[in-house]
Amino acid sequence: MKILHLDTNHPLLIKQLNSFGFTNHEDYTSSKEAIEAKIKPYDGIIIRSRFSIDKRFLDAAKNLKFIGRVGAGLENIDCDYAAEKNVQLIAAPEGNRNAVGEHTLGMLLSLFNKLNKADAEVRQGKWLREDNRGIELDGKTVGLIGYGNMGKAFAKKLQGFDIEVLCYDIKAGVGDARATQVSLSEFQEKVDVVSLHTPETPLTLNMVNSQFIDQFKKPFWFINTARGKSVVTSDLVLALQSGKILGAGLDVLEYEKASFENLFSSELPEAFQYLIQSEKVLLTPHVAGWTIESKEKLAQTIVDKIIAKFC
Repeated sequence: MKILHLDTNHPLLIKQLNSFGFTNHEDYTSSKEAIEAKIKPYDGIIIRSRFSIDKRFLDAAKNLKFIGRVGAGLENIDCDYAAEKNVQLIAAPEGNRNAVGEHTLGMLLSLFNKLNKADAEVRQGKWLREDNRGIELDGKTVGLIGYGNMGKAFAKKLQGFDIEVLCYDIKAGVGDARATQVSLSEFQEKVDVVSLHTPETPLTLNMVNSQFIDQFKKPFWFINTARGKSVVTSDLVLALQSGKILGAGLDVLEYEKASFENLFSSELPEAFQYLIQSEKVLLTPHVAGWTIESKEKLAQTIVDKIIAKFC
């Protein structure tokens, strides 16, 4: 079987596939149109998020048997059309879920203890102890929206704290010993912290908007290590300004390009200008699942799944 690799990944991926008899070609620079022109003989492709795999691409890939996505989400792939063409989709949420869990916890604790604000002030020669008095996680109710691989990984990291962990998910029966599954109304009544762990789908697009936020009984802290387009940034800013949201940790942004590699290049909107200036907001560049260890684990997961299906 011939595999075309469209994004760079951990070298073990190609090395191990070679050892199992796969033929591996690499093209990390050609345009999407150039790839479409030569994709016909390939049985598989390996991609992160370089470009979307749409109907036109799938029609050009006449012999395609699988798409390996070195990551968790599949929103850049026309999954329904791929299924019609019997193309198997192989993702690797197991590979970076631990990294996402650790990053989410780190963001939450940093917000609670004002670490980014305090660090910046000390570097400027300011020693403002009372202004940087933090709050403790113990005694809080933490709510997870989406309780799959990433939500469960974060719940695992929360086990050392004296807290209640609730989860809300459109799938029934996903709760476990680490998180109690509740209705959305109960979730919105009880939580002090909301952490988003949902994929990007039509249901989650713009999900966190003013109407959604206003339904929470208490002011809350918000963490998003999932997908940026699930949040209406201008509505989030209004909630931060009003105090309905006490602080936000954002690893992903509505304004990211589809490849996740850049913000869009035009002038950034007013809402983003507020985020970058606010001491109540912690920002990272879509790196929650982007650790040295996860790079290897993601690649290994894809290799293992390909071998299990095709060897």
